Amino acid sequence: MQAVLKKRLLVLGLLVILLIFGLMAVREFLLTSQPVPPPSAGLEEARQLREVLLYFATVDGAALKAEMREIEDCLAEEDCLRATLQALVDGPDGELVAVFSPQAQVQTVSVDGATATVSFSRELIVGHPGGSMTELLTVHALANTLAVNFPHIRQVRIMVDGAPVETLKGHVDLREPIAADFDFGRPQANTGAARPEGE
Repeated sequence: MQAVLKKRLLVLGLLVILLIFGLMAVREFLLTSQPVPPPSAGLEEARQLREVLLYFATVDGAALKAEMREIEDCLAEEDCLRATLQALVDGPDGELVAVFSPQAQVQTVSVDGATATVSFSRELIVGHPGGSMTELLTVHALANTLAVNFPHIRQVRIMVDGAPVETLKGHVDLREPIAADFDFGRPQANTGAARPEGE
């Protein structure tokens, strides 16, 4: 009788111990299976940006002026060139005037020495208003934007649909590359060594 009682107490003790361990295991499971709260905004990795200078026409259409812009940073040069040119095509944020049709698309960009070759879609020509001064503003805005942001580039060859073009609308000769000209549109008295104008 006493032996039976001891066995029952032993079994009961084991059951209590198992119950305690079971409760502890359930508690641990519930704690570890709670959804992890999303990281706070302050801990998120900040999006890397780079500053570029983009050249647009002044309101009177007589000169070019630079506008500072932030674009998403890039590692490969071709990606940086494309992002910069896309920002130029997208137009200004401020009071300056766009020099490209917003429908124009950058197709390809390549660099050989100091010359960048950029191929645009047909909309570069179709959407261009024409006029000698407007064409000059377009091609020099392109050349200056590339040169100021990529100093090893000093001139740009413009193509359309991958093929050379003689002109946009009959005024500016595009058979040869267009050189950057940071004095373009300035009064003659202020000309000097070519340098970026971001004022």
